[in-house]
Amino acid sequence: MSRDAEIERLLDKQAIYEVLCAYCRGVDRCDVELVRSVYHEDSYDDHGYWKGRGVDFAAFVVNRLSLANSATTHSITNILIDIDDRGIARSEAQVMATLVRRDTDPVIADVMGGRYIDRLSKRDGVWGIDERTVVLDWTKVETWPSSEAPVPLKGFTWGKREDRRDPIYWMLSRNTLQG
Repeated sequence: MSRDAEIERLLDKQAIYEVLCAYCRGVDRCDVELVRSVYHEDSYDDHGYWKGRGVDFAAFVVNRLSLANSATTHSITNILIDIDDRGIARSEAQVMATLVRRDTDPVIADVMGGRYIDRLSKRDGVWGIDERTVVLDWTKVETWPSSEAPVPLKGFTWGKREDRRDPIYWMLSRNTLQG
């Protein structure tokens, strides 16, 4: 493989990695359009309790997470991406998801470990998911008192969901850096 081809392959892998991360941001910020953007229009998603078009899954999952959870965190690690000679990519990304149930005292969080198994393609220069299967490897329910905090919480900026008031949207919209 030529040096230019190797660089192109690395750029493609980085773009795919960013698709995977955008999905996580989208579900955690309850951003339907961002979740929708990672799927090609004719994609298929198998999330266990949902099987259908990925673009339709976006609204479903955001609605479900908005109603059932006060906060979620989806973290991906150990990402392997293979791109074949036809430009089709297959990836496996380990995911740990924490979903804090809404309005519980004590606090109840569902913690899950699994993997996103994806087939992706590049269309009109943009990588997107063609097919996703979520593989669940383990689950656990965690409970802790509402008042328990490992560090003082006063002064922290808290994440926002559903209305684009989260600090990431503010930062992305800024043109300059503060000094």
